[in-house]
Amino acid sequence: MKRLSKYYQPVLVLFLFAILTACGDLLSGNKKTALGLYLKSTEAYELLKQDANNNIMFDVRTLAEVKQGTPTLANANVPIFLTQQNKVVFNKDFVSTIEEHLKKKGLDKESTILMICRQGNRSAKAVDILAKLGYKKVYNVVDGVNGWKDNNLPLSF
Repeated sequence: MKRLSKYYQPVLVLFLFAILTACGDLLSGNKKTALGLYLKSTEAYELLKQDANNNIMFDVRTLAEVKQGTPTLANANVPIFLTQQNKVVFNKDFVSTIEEHLKKKGLDKESTILMICRQGNRSAKAVDILAKLGYKKVYNVVDGVNGWKDNNLPLSF
């Protein structure tokens, strides 16, 4: 019986490694986008600081979350989801509100747009929605506002 367990140990280690790797891929999969454009919060901050006129960032979290602090360089809060009658629903005005803000700033579907949420999952969905509508340079801030806070970047309250 001891001899048998000696052969199972490497197999068990490989099996556990495969499971952990698969779980890691599943967790990061929520942040993947069709465009494949990603920035960390520090990179987003630097990009916006360097050229705030030709870039725009949207905070897609709820109003309640934004009250706890939003990146100072975020141009607008446009929640991707709303709570109605105790249900979370897609914000039907999401795209039209985004387009209003872009128009006010003189930006279009070719402009650089950054999406941020708490940790990068909802903003990934927002990126995909705009990508389907023909937007070309929409980035997901993958570590979200949590990363923004962790990196001590400026917040507005």
